[in-house]
Amino acid sequence: MIINRDRYLNKLISKAGNGLVKVITGMRRCGKSYLLFKIYRDWLLSNGVSQGDIIELALDEAVNSKYRNPLELDKYIREMVSQRSGGTQRIYIFLDEIQKVSEIQNPYVDDCNSKIGFVDVLLGLMKLDRVDIYVTGSNSKMLSSDILTEFRGRGDEIRINPLTYAEFYAAFENDKRYAWREYVTYGGMPLVMSMSDHEEKSKYLSDLFSRTYLLDVIERNKIRNDQSVLEDLLNIVSSSVGSLTNPQKLSNTFQSVNKTAVSANSISRYLDFFIDAFILSKAYRYDIKGKKYIGTPLKYYFSDVGLRNARLNFRQQEENHIMENIIYNELNVRGFSVDVGSLEYSRLNGSGNKVRTRLEIDFVANRSSQRYYIQSALSISDEEKRQQEINSLVRVADSFKKIVVVRDNILPWHDENGILYINIEDFLLDESAMDL
Repeated sequence: MIINRDRYLNKLISKAGNGLVKVITGMRRCGKSYLLFKIYRDWLLSNGVSQGDIIELALDEAVNSKYRNPLELDKYIREMVSQRSGGTQRIYIFLDEIQKVSEIQNPYVDDCNSKIGFVDVLLGLMKLDRVDIYVTGSNSKMLSSDILTEFRGRGDEIRINPLTYAEFYAAFENDKRYAWREYVTYGGMPLVMSMSDHEEKSKYLSDLFSRTYLLDVIERNKIRNDQSVLEDLLNIVSSSVGSLTNPQKLSNTFQSVNKTAVSANSISRYLDFFIDAFILSKAYRYDIKGKKYIGTPLKYYFSDVGLRNARLNFRQQEENHIMENIIYNELNVRGFSVDVGSLEYSRLNGSGNKVRTRLEIDFVANRSSQRYYIQSALSISDEEKRQQEINSLVRVADSFKKIVVVRDNILPWHDENGILYINIEDFLLDESAMDL
């Protein structure tokens, strides 16, 4: 099965030779190594790069365990580069699972605080003539907030996400009519597409969550006694994906449901751990009229809906919430900054008195000078439901595009307010559809 990741391939092509270390990050098993060692490598070879000018090393393989010592890795790469000296062609260095390289005591100085690790190696290799360096990393040493800090401005991060629906749809080999059903259930982790039945897929996703992602978070953050709290927190967030919440509200849930006292500060830290590990993302509320952010509550979304579903043993399959999560992920992949819109207006109540009402817009998506207001709705089968969905949109005074994305199998159309109504699959499969 061939899965195209053209969005990321084009990013790598555009960054080639920019003098920075290209650091390919993302949650484990989302396709980082495949992108670099298969897709990008094949592109280089097909565009005139000689196989001899690509130095590849998979540090997770036992045969290469010697090079997990940073000094041995540095020595090896320099030797390989020197064998290619004298030419004019660029030399590409691909290092997979760079976090496997250990940090060791500097043997040349009498200072117990002097360490050598993979960052030192890469920064040194950058200074070699004609060298272009690419690394992939996951696990506890290569999570998001550490990357560019460690490289001191000399790293260029390319974030890889699970498959979008368009990528999934293009690679889906069965009847395309069932692609959405599969994606909503099992998400976009690439390996899932090669599996045949529910038992195999669900076991893979459940094990991936508990034996890989959760353990990475525990290892990295040195969590010793609160694993059960982390597990429960993930279950609560999974059950309420797309709902407004905050750490204090979640703390209250622990107290009332689990009969466990967990402080709001602890929950806030744990949620940040999951965000740092690419498991969760959060969307802040934005006051559209006041043009300012509202601190809390906010919304949390899963980077992959299949992992979210597996976390709940596929018991809660509310398509409306899953669809909202998918739209959020799609907008992020397309390069938008995504907030939850909040809009306050005054109305007269039954007594003729003015009362203030706050409405919500699912997403306010910003990219450069572009802005879109987007509502996610499972159905607008009747006029009352349609009016409910657009009540907030029609109260936005600016002229930016307003869109209602629906599950209903409809052709795109505009109402008298200029609001676009579009089917979810059309929205996901055609990026230009937002501007219809």
